Amino acid sequence: MRSLLTAAAISLAFTLFLTPVFLRLFRRWGWGQVIRTPDDIHNPSHSAKRGTVTMGGTIFIVGAIVGYLVGCFVGNNPPTASGLLVIWMMVGFGVVGFIDDYMKVRRQRSLGLSGWRKIVGQVIVTVPFGVFALQFPDAYRQTPASGYVSVFRDVPVLNFFALGAVVGWILYLLWITFIGVAWSNSTNVTDGLDGLATGIGIFTIAAMSLATFWQFQQTCTGAALVDVYQPACYSTRDPLDLTIIAASFVSALVGFLWWNAPKAKVFMGDVGSMSIGGVIAAMSILSHTELLAVLIAGAFIIGPGSVILQRLYFKVTRGKRLFLMSPFHHHLEMRGWPEITIVVRMWIIAGMLAVTGIGLFYVEWLSRT
Repeated sequence: MRSLLTAAAISLAFTLFLTPVFLRLFRRWGWGQVIRTPDDIHNPSHSAKRGTVTMGGTIFIVGAIVGYLVGCFVGNNPPTASGLLVIWMMVGFGVVGFIDDYMKVRRQRSLGLSGWRKIVGQVIVTVPFGVFALQFPDAYRQTPASGYVSVFRDVPVLNFFALGAVVGWILYLLWITFIGVAWSNSTNVTDGLDGLATGIGIFTIAAMSLATFWQFQQTCTGAALVDVYQPACYSTRDPLDLTIIAASFVSALVGFLWWNAPKAKVFMGDVGSMSIGGVIAAMSILSHTELLAVLIAGAFIIGPGSVILQRLYFKVTRGKRLFLMSPFHHHLEMRGWPEITIVVRMWIIAGMLAVTGIGLFYVEWLSRT
């Protein structure tokens, strides 16, 4: 518990008090936001955001890592394979986003990495994660990830390796890669209004940290378990360390939100939004809640879902549009909704989805006791 509280406190203090220092550096380096031309035309208010310091995601990435490492040291809980794998996804996707952001700033155009190049970068990050996540068994032969599809825990009948080692590895890596790419792009698309992705990320990853903390309390390797709770125990490797890194990241986001809330003094950029997707993907895989994450992080699906619907409707109707503009939050702007109203209501939706997901997670545990 000392590690958890220390990690959260250090991460919060880091981003809350040191962000102004980073902003001065970023301004000196010329890291100003480039606004797309369509945004200038359809959303005149967005033109006022041109030049706002961007790539602020680097701040909460560093803050989360610093808080996590200090918390582990203070509480005498050395970093585990699971915690380091979360950091790998967070930093790896952040690097892909950083390259995209830097290209935009350097060229002073909204064109960074192409869509396919982003996906290639995400695959390069995700495949090693998937490989190493099935290594490092602990004393109970538990690895950070498993070869199963999971909802509240692994689903026994959905075992990739039941089809053989070669086919199993291929299917497993395709599944892990799909999760990583999907969440990274979903969070990236959602980032479009001041504080929107930051607030949703706080609700989502906080809920995931609650899930892993409950798994720590009910672990199958815990000596305190009584017989009535044994059928409901969890075989998650390193659930406490997952809670610590998740709490560090959430606290770093909270501190960053102070400066990112409307009207934002700093934007997270792709480096920030993609790193949030990396943490969500890693936490869902390592906590064995991959499909449950679709509900817990459901607010991050609204934006990309609206983009997909817009494109499908455009093709089917040969030129008609379902929304005035996609993603959906820009449609609401076009309908005259104030930016702050959209952001706060999306936070409310994110909170309700996160609470519902955790509620179902607990109900599933009760059904087994």
